Amino acid sequence: MRKALADPTGADTDPGRPPEDWETLLAWFDEQRTGLVAELSDPEKPAWLPFPRYPKVAASWARRQAHEAAIHRLDAEHALAPEPEVSYGAEFAADGVDELIAFMVPGRRDWTKTSATGSVVLYATDVQRGWRVDLAPGVPPEIRPGEGSGDLTITGTADQVYRRVWARPSEATVVGDTELLEPIASP
Repeated sequence: MRKALADPTGADTDPGRPPEDWETLLAWFDEQRTGLVAELSDPEKPAWLPFPRYPKVAASWARRQAHEAAIHRLDAEHALAPEPEVSYGAEFAADGVDELIAFMVPGRRDWTKTSATGSVVLYATDVQRGWRVDLAPGVPPEIRPGEGSGDLTITGTADQVYRRVWARPSEATVVGDTELLEPIASP
């Protein structure tokens, strides 16, 4: 990621291989972390991203990494206990739903080969925010604000909806055609 932040053209984003020796690896990791923090210090700094819908700036990497870490933290917490105590704030969780639905899902596959038809409505009750995803064969989904019901409706707190759309254990209410989860599934 440091190379993607250092060279916004994306010409050389291969991170190379980390050292194998433990002591050298620790020093290398420290150098990478320090450099990454420095590269992320200006959110508007141009950056290369492999995701076509994201703004090509450092803030997009910070957002992507925040949600990546949050979801994997859930995985680690679930490995330790069936019902982890970790919960995410409503605004952060709603941003995680938005990141997946509005930015990742539309650009992650060749939609010309899809056959899904229907609507998915996600609604976070605590922030009163909704997303409507309309799926039609052969075209990218249409995503817009939404509430009410769809062919598949997922409602709950932002944290519950966040967990559900990222395919983690969740208490969100799921009603309708669950096959419509596949086209919007997290990577």
